[in-house]
Amino acid sequence: MDAIKPPKTLSEQTHDILLNAICSGEFEPGQRLNQDDIADRLQVSRQPVNSAISVLKANGFVEDTGRRGVVVTQISVDQFLSIFELRTVLEPFAIRLAHLRKPADAAKQAQDMLKRGWAAVASNDVSLQINLDYEFHEMIYGWAGNPAIRDTMRTNWNHIRRSMGVVLRRGVASKTSWEEHDRIIAALMRGDVEGAEHEMRQHIERAQEKTAALLSEY
Repeated sequence: MDAIKPPKTLSEQTHDILLNAICSGEFEPGQRLNQDDIADRLQVSRQPVNSAISVLKANGFVEDTGRRGVVVTQISVDQFLSIFELRTVLEPFAIRLAHLRKPADAAKQAQDMLKRGWAAVASNDVSLQINLDYEFHEMIYGWAGNPAIRDTMRTNWNHIRRSMGVVLRRGVASKTSWEEHDRIIAALMRGDVEGAEHEMRQHIERAQEKTAALLSEY
């Protein structure tokens, strides 16, 4: 049985809502965030909004510009590239750990995930595609059994979600990503750990190349 998780505070809920709005493109880069308007829309006081914005600022999603107030940060190509450089090291290593530590029902988990991923591709729902792409990689981190990998990637994935939104809203299909996810899982399930590591590294490098090109035009 899973442990009961405590309910999120108003500040945490507000943070999650604002972060999702930024990552989905509802709040665009450079857009000013008016705390009073946000508080009214969410029907909360300014305190949880201010707390949420402080966390978003610390993690690089918003910035204080002085007279204009708090605005959504621009998507940084340099930051994107640094995150993907980290991914090319961490995620193949997570594959190797997952090979050793994955649960007994890993094959079933993977098939369920792939089924949901392909349904998202067919739906053309950009937000769903972004969320399930994250869930796929989060599944691998979970199998690796190394909390440091999961914690390191969690905040970085929100920056990745922003860049993925740019790619998908430009009409680039997510079909290729799920074909690559299929190959990663197939290699991992048959015990070909080197093949699975290679497929993961190739998956990240292809995404980096494609996304960096689009971000440079953004």
